[in-house]
Amino acid sequence: MKISRQILIVGAIAGMAGLALASRFSWSVVAQSLVSPSFTEAQATSGQATYAERCASCHGANLDDGAFGPPVKGVEFRQSWFGRPADSLFSKLEAMPPDAPGSLGAQKHAELLAYIMSQNQLAASDRPVSSDPETLKSMLLPGAVGGPGGGLTAGVALPPPPPKTNPLDRYTPVTDALLATPPSGEWLTWRRGDDSQGFSPLKQITKQNVAELRAVWSWSLPNGPNEGTPLFHDGVLFVHAYGDKVQALDAATGDLLWQYSRRLPAGLNPSVKRAIALYGDKVFTGTSDTHVVALDAKTGRVVWDRPVASQKDGYGLTGGVTVAKGKVIASTTGRAPGGNFIVAFDANTGLEAWRFHTIPKTGEPGGNTWNGVPDEQRNGGSGWVPGSYDYTTGLVYFGVAQTYDTGPYRNLVAGQNNDLLYTDATVALNPDTGKLVWHFQHQPNDQWDYDWSFGRVLLKLAPNGKTLVLTGGKQAIFDVVEADSGKYAFSMDLGVQDVVIGIDPVTGAKAINPRLIPGGRDAITTCPHAGGAKNWLPESYNADTKVMFVSLVEACMDLTPVAPGGRGSLSTGVRWTLRPRPDSDGKYGRVQAINLETKKTVWTMRQRAPQSSGVLATAGGVVFAGALDRVFAAYDDATGRQLWRVRLNDVPNSAPISYAVNGKQYVAVVVGNGGAQAATFPVLVPEIKNPPDRGAAIWVFELPDRLTGASRTAR
Repeated sequence: MKISRQILIVGAIAGMAGLALASRFSWSVVAQSLVSPSFTEAQATSGQATYAERCASCHGANLDDGAFGPPVKGVEFRQSWFGRPADSLFSKLEAMPPDAPGSLGAQKHAELLAYIMSQNQLAASDRPVSSDPETLKSMLLPGAVGGPGGGLTAGVALPPPPPKTNPLDRYTPVTDALLATPPSGEWLTWRRGDDSQGFSPLKQITKQNVAELRAVWSWSLPNGPNEGTPLFHDGVLFVHAYGDKVQALDAATGDLLWQYSRRLPAGLNPSVKRAIALYGDKVFTGTSDTHVVALDAKTGRVVWDRPVASQKDGYGLTGGVTVAKGKVIASTTGRAPGGNFIVAFDANTGLEAWRFHTIPKTGEPGGNTWNGVPDEQRNGGSGWVPGSYDYTTGLVYFGVAQTYDTGPYRNLVAGQNNDLLYTDATVALNPDTGKLVWHFQHQPNDQWDYDWSFGRVLLKLAPNGKTLVLTGGKQAIFDVVEADSGKYAFSMDLGVQDVVIGIDPVTGAKAINPRLIPGGRDAITTCPHAGGAKNWLPESYNADTKVMFVSLVEACMDLTPVAPGGRGSLSTGVRWTLRPRPDSDGKYGRVQAINLETKKTVWTMRQRAPQSSGVLATAGGVVFAGALDRVFAAYDDATGRQLWRVRLNDVPNSAPISYAVNGKQYVAVVVGNGGAQAATFPVLVPEIKNPPDRGAAIWVFELPDRLTGASRTAR
């Protein structure tokens, strides 16, 4: 009777708590009376079919890659369920599926149990597993399976682990006020705050001590290209990883707190994501199957999940998401007929609030700028990065990319307009309604794939001056307009392009060299390459010094006509290929510092390896940037002199950040080769050999404790 009571107690405990029974002192006696599990191969096969039909949608096709349910194989699963009688796991299975518990019947549940055991390294036998509760109570799932040490002996009580704090226990909601003015140690959006300046006010790491920066921890991410910028709040790093995973990590130690894993439709390849967002008690992410998902920030549990568009129609959500006035706003990407759009959801409920189409239809404002081409034949207008939000104007700002189909618009049709709105434009939207308030088109009729769809930096050049919106296109020309009206202010050409030969000082209109318009009979060379002198890699702006720091690549392209019927890079009938600049000295990577007040270059750092990461400037006077040769380096913000460098395991392919925990400043960067920027330029530097099998990870750096006054035990 005593043994029976112990077994019943064990069977009633669910999850990890079952490993900490108060009655464990007598568990070894119980274990000796139980038998080993058994199941047949036929049961496991039948269970596999049932699992695929009824369980895989939550727990994943591989049993550990589900979007909603926890893993049902692997170390963590076995730690939770093995070492206990089989009836406890069977009872859990009987509660499935959640919408119809018990509906599968005892036989199906027994077959599911057999399949799960087979996937957790247990071998089949000639004895079937029973669905009888009393029989299952007498069957002991082994304490461990496999491994040279044999695992933990069943019933052994381990000494308690060292005490450990979980930063999620003190996690607080992210408010509008925090997003408007982030605390100095926080990194709440992909560019730290809603103004997208990407500057850290932390100053513990300085020009004088940055040479002693060292790696404090690293964490392997799912392998593949990683372009996502981590976010930090209340001691937690939130990281998006390839394969549609979001992980919460202890920012001081690198310990995993939770993971969300999206189960994608069969045959759909994952895509990179450049940004996730924090708001309230949620984390928001776009998915490769074009959904926006809200996760509970403390648990990773799905709060809501909303479809945006059909990936089969050519849509993507590469850019990520923005939060403004309680709305989660995403911009689509791709070649879908009719073009892309910007969509907003209520952050709390997930209900769709509005959609703004970046390519207007005939009869709508701007709809007559497409050279008479029918609405359904227009495409492009992607949004490749998140937008910015200004609390003074109440507007959200997005960049819109070019069209992919240049041919029908190269030559103006009589009586038509071929400016192609709203491509290569800044659009300012009311986040409550999605209505267009103003637009400024930086480059009408882009025939080179020189899109202007990257970050919109909000800044003031005078203490009481107007808020300005700054953005740069692939030509490394930066336009600045007024945030409330879109009125043109000024431009800066960083000197690596040759297509624009003049900019009107009043309107910002750009004069084009007509000889460099592709689509003629002869090959032409233009600078930069379509991969961009500047691409999506974000700049960093120091509002105190009025200096902007930007990553560039010096390269050009040949645009060669293709034979009739041949496939070109552009539908004007040309194919682009990469080449160095005509005056190239073999240095392609460039970090440039520009004073926005004087519009003068402060310094330029040039090197052999093309730049592959965004830029991080800090109040300590240090600028961080990474390159294709896996070097992550720190530069003096006043001179550009290199102060520190480290060789990472893979290519830094996103944007570095800085944050603080318990008085300690950290710098973090994600690596993961394979994004468009890192994949475009390797042919220029064939001697740079990066790991062919890749090695996605996040790296975190700190100063030694003796330089900061922080104690290891305090963290």
